[in-house]
Order: sequence, then C-alpha cells, then structure tokens
Amino acid sequence: MRTFDFSPLYRSTVGFDQLQSLLDSVTRDATPTYPPYNIERLGEAEYRITMAVAGFSENDLSIEVKQNVLTISGKRTEPENTNYLYQGIAGRSFERRFQLADHVEVKGAQLENGLLHVDLVRRIPEELKPRQIAIKSSVSNARTIEGNLAAAE
Repeated sequence: MRTFDFSPLYRSTVGFDQLQSLLDSVTRDATPTYPPYNIERLGEAEYRITMAVAGFSENDLSIEVKQNVLTISGKRTEPENTNYLYQGIAGRSFERRFQLADHVEVKGAQLENGLLHVDLVRRIPEELKPRQIAIKSSVSNARTIEGNLAAAE
C-alpha cells in the first residue's frame, strides 16, 4: 500500500487539525467494502446515500450524526437453529462512517427493497451566505456638497 506524506501541508496551514487527521486516517485505514453504497447528488444542495443492506430490518440498523460524522451501523441477529447448507448472503455486522461537510443535515432515511436511503441537505445559514456590499464613493459626496454650497451662495 502506498503511503502519502502530507507534512508539507501541515507546515503551511493553521487551524485545520481536523482536516489533517482526516487525511491521515484515510491514508492509514483500509477502506471497508461491505456493505456497498452509492452517493448521489439529487440537486444543488441535496444528496442521497444508498446502502445495500439485504436481510437487515429497521430494528437492525442505526443511524447517528455526531460532530459532522454520519455513522450507519447494522447488527443482525441470526435466528437460533438455523442450519445453512450454503450461506451466500452476507449478514455480518458493519459500521460505515461518512464525513459530512459543514451545514449538511440528515433530512430522513427509509428502508426499501433491501436498500437504505439516507437523504441529506445542505442548509447554509443566511449570515454565512455571500452578499453584495454597496460601495460608496467620497468623490460623489463631495460633488453633492459643493453643488449645495454653490446653490446657497
């Protein structure tokens, strides 16, 4: 496995400790492959994570958001006295973590036909949205004052 050295980035950034630890963890940890999932962009600020969770019920699944990390986990209990001749459907426990950008919220989740859909939306507060600032010129104000003075004389 190839390792990356991000130390040049660390020397030129301040206050991005979370980003640095995220980069380190991505390069250090092996990426899990179970269960498979898709991430879709549904609109300008809407996203959906779809995860294949065949055999899991709503009670077997858990979705939690904490400090911009979405954690989806599943733990299925096998019925006692199950005697498989062949078991090809994976039912093992899992935990998937997704790093969410700032202001991304979980809108809802639904389980349908063995697929778990988690809908996300990005809601930027009004005070953080870009806005136009009017530029006032002191030259135009000076002309107005001079015009008023000339008219007064």
